[in-house]
Amino acid sequence: MARQIKSAEQRRGELLDSAQALFFERGYDKTTVNELIQHAGLSKGGFYHHFTSKEEVLEALVERLASASMAQLSDVMESPDLDALARLNAFLSRARKMKVEQVPQMRGLFETLFQPGNQVLYHRINTASMAVVTPLLARIIEQGRQEGRFDVPDAHLAAETILQLGAASYRTVARAMNAAGTDEADTAADELDQALRFQGVVVDRILGLADGSVDYVEDGFSRAIVGALAAPSQ
Repeated sequence: MARQIKSAEQRRGELLDSAQALFFERGYDKTTVNELIQHAGLSKGGFYHHFTSKEEVLEALVERLASASMAQLSDVMESPDLDALARLNAFLSRARKMKVEQVPQMRGLFETLFQPGNQVLYHRINTASMAVVTPLLARIIEQGRQEGRFDVPDAHLAAETILQLGAASYRTVARAMNAAGTDEADTAADELDQALRFQGVVVDRILGLADGSVDYVEDGFSRAIVGALAAPSQ
């Protein structure tokens, strides 16, 4: 039987499959490059042909996960019946639901990203995720501009600014992670809820809307996130 020759893209995909399996099961910090190589069945040279470091693997994995999540929003993005505000609120609602569902399996990654001293790595990962999400959010904002509903001069810059608000919650999310499963969980969830509600007001004002127009967070979301962080890994 002839030996199957895999393309570079297939090999890269297998490396990311291995990274996802190992990072989710063991955690990012506890997974070595050698373990990634062994799990994927590649040589060390094969690994470094695609990636220069474990951090770069994580960036690529986050981009792939973000792309998969955004694909689940295609019906929201393509529905002809939604005005811009309705589309934005549907987009945010679906994104919140997916976050709650994904937290247990991704907790190992979150524990690394929100450790003291890992802000640089968090920034790299946040940037990778934003590269995927920004164009979709900008499309919605541009629709709002065309409808005369959103008063913002540049849809792309507005989308980037809104997504950067998440980075402002870094310390609050880190506290919530540390409090998950403890007596401090409810307090941490309330602090996270307060931060998200404030960000919602900021989003309204960026878009030139009345406060409360954008459904940035909903009752129970922050407690659901903290509860999911305390749940057993899947």
